[in-house]
Amino acid sequence: MEYKIQAGDTITSVTQRLGTDWNTLKNANPSAVGKSKKTGDWIVKAGKTVSVPSSFQEILAQQTAQQTTSNSSQKKASQQQPTASQNEIVHVLQKGENIWDLASKQYKVDPADILRLNKISNPNNLQIGQQIRIPNTEKSDEKNADAKVVASWYGKQHQGRIMANGSPFDMYGATIAHRDIAIGTTVELENPKTGEKATAVVTDRGPFASNRDVDLSYGLAKRLSLARQGVGNLKMRVL
Repeated sequence: MEYKIQAGDTITSVTQRLGTDWNTLKNANPSAVGKSKKTGDWIVKAGKTVSVPSSFQEILAQQTAQQTTSNSSQKKASQQQPTASQNEIVHVLQKGENIWDLASKQYKVDPADILRLNKISNPNNLQIGQQIRIPNTEKSDEKNADAKVVASWYGKQHQGRIMANGSPFDMYGATIAHRDIAIGTTVELENPKTGEKATAVVTDRGPFASNRDVDLSYGLAKRLSLARQGVGNLKMRVL
């Protein structure tokens, strides 16, 4: 707040007008104050413009107004409904949400696909109300049908290594590696020779051998009677 001192103004009238105290006024405007040659008392100099930091009440009012505007924007954003198109979904980011949870828990897509589609270089800079484009993964009956896959397994030599989902590999866990299916997707595997079935989650990328489609954990391979032979044919269905 600023004020141009008028003739006849006193320290009391100026400080009251600005809603401040004498020490604040004096320290913030040293050129606008001085001492009277007659009395030696402090005075304010007419014609000088003085300014002081905003009062606590003004700061509080400004912050309240800003918070109200922010809350209003967030409320509007939360009321927006994601609109679906043929190739993508638009998700309005809510408080506490992040790319990993949207990808792995809600939409079952690869987090890297969301980052690439939205040209996001730093997922930590997202804001509430921001619109995030999600690849549309709605599957047709044909995609949900059983697929024939060539499976192998990996075990002790990879135990504890970090997988594509950021967790350490557990050779006895119900996990698989796949090149394309989104991390976090649940699948059902069946050995057509024995009828044995197992449910697993895609947690890693692979296999790296071109003639194989999926890598199982050692534990899954045992459950599906595939551990001894190493490589075999399975049926796989995305759940």
